[in-house]
Amino acid sequence: MPVKIRLQRHGKKGKPYYWIVAADARSKRDGKYLEKLGAYNPNTNPATIELDVDGAVTWLQNGAQPTDTARAILSYKGALLKNHLAGGVRKGALTEEQAEAKFNAWLEEKTGKIDAKKDGLSKAEADAKAKALEAEKAVNEARIAANAPVVEETATEDAPETEAEASNEEE
Repeated sequence: MPVKIRLQRHGKKGKPYYWIVAADARSKRDGKYLEKLGAYNPNTNPATIELDVDGAVTWLQNGAQPTDTARAILSYKGALLKNHLAGGVRKGALTEEQAEAKFNAWLEEKTGKIDAKKDGLSKAEADAKAKALEAEKAVNEARIAANAPVVEETATEDAPETEAEASNEEE
């Protein structure tokens, strides 16, 4: 029975949400599966991926073939790297501790990159909001300035009369 690691679509029309599953290659896209390995939500930025890395590695070691999209997700989360390092341990090129240290170092670096992207996105969003607020303030000031001259003209006409009245009071 050939096993594939693939995506199973859920969610509504235009808002896809996927489960990452290990399934028989002959089963339907959204049909029966052997094990649910995680979830993938492409609607968020960056995309939200929850994955059982150890479960995925177990299926890869047992011969499951990932589809192209599933392979990209497994690579992004480090399952393919962990499988590669496990192969090195089996061959004797690495010890278990060395493989675990390499994987953890890669995972920390990847987490740093993801956090930097999230920070950049939130900063860009804050800058866009600030720019929109400034534009709105400029529009409001222009609207006030357009209405203000009418008020100022009446005030300037009243001012000479008050000066004339003041000079009459002094006499």
